[in-house]
Amino acid sequence: MEFTLRARVSRSNGRTIRHALDQLAAKGAVKKSAEDFLVEARLEGTSARELNRALLSLLRKVEKRATLRAEWTSGDNTTERFFDYVLKKTIKN
Repeated sequence: MEFTLRARVSRSNGRTIRHALDQLAAKGAVKKSAEDFLVEARLEGTSARELNRALLSLLRKVEKRATLRAEWTSGDNTTERFFDYVLKKTIKN
């Protein structure tokens, strides 16, 4: 299943984020904002939870204090919002 990711990553750097996305075979962009990084990407996976866990694990291998606020939207327009590993909200459109 294909997912669209929109996320904010704090306490990390652009190179680490790009490397993590490359390892997940994601197509997307990383932009620096005032205090953190904005990530927009497309990824293939079985669930948003799995992809979120994989991305955060890769980020934390390099920087233990990295935080991830992510919004994953699937092909059926279901959006799942995560803060780090925790699912905060599911929206079915």
